[in-house]
Amino acid sequence: MRVPGPRDLAALPYAHHLQPFTGELEHAGAYEWLHFDGSVFQDAEAGSSLFSQSAFSSATFERGRLRRSRFDEVWLHTVRMVGTNLAETTWLDSECTAGVFAGTEIHGSEMRRAVFRQCKFDSVNFRATSFKDVVFVDCLLRDVDFSGANLADVSFPGSTLDRARIDRATLTRVDLREATALGIVSGIGALSGATISTAQLFDLAPVLAQHLGLTVKDH
Repeated sequence: MRVPGPRDLAALPYAHHLQPFTGELEHAGAYEWLHFDGSVFQDAEAGSSLFSQSAFSSATFERGRLRRSRFDEVWLHTVRMVGTNLAETTWLDSECTAGVFAGTEIHGSEMRRAVFRQCKFDSVNFRATSFKDVVFVDCLLRDVDFSGANLADVSFPGSTLDRARIDRATLTRVDLREATALGIVSGIGALSGATISTAQLFDLAPVLAQHLGLTVKDH
């Protein structure tokens, strides 16, 4: 996947349509051509909503439920999602820059043609999520759980994986060569289908030896 450069708000093809969002989020709401600028949502109940061709600037979500919502051509910049339920959501042709996702449930979701830049993922549940043509650029992924996820054509240029779990994950054409660190604590056998560099192979050697039950002993 060719990664386009980051865009500012004015560069969005739908920027001239955007209107400021006012009010509260609602369950099964439809939100198109809206700009959520500095919005703060606490305990929002907005599951099964559609966000289409909209922008989020410095928006904050604290807890709340957006389960089964859809994000189509959405632009997010410096967004914080803390303890938010995003399970079974769908993300299509969206991009997020400098976002923070902490204690967030995103399991069972679908992400296609999405780009995350300079984002921090801390204790995020990506279990059984499907990723297709997704790029994590210069991101920190700490204590992230990819167990049972399906990753196809995914890359991590400049990103750090710290204590990641990939048990029973399926990797297809996943490029890890440009990741700055591969801290994988469980599921190392699921790396089949990924491409790594020679240096990364040496870094992973102790974990691979443990997985294979090898005893490494020098004279």
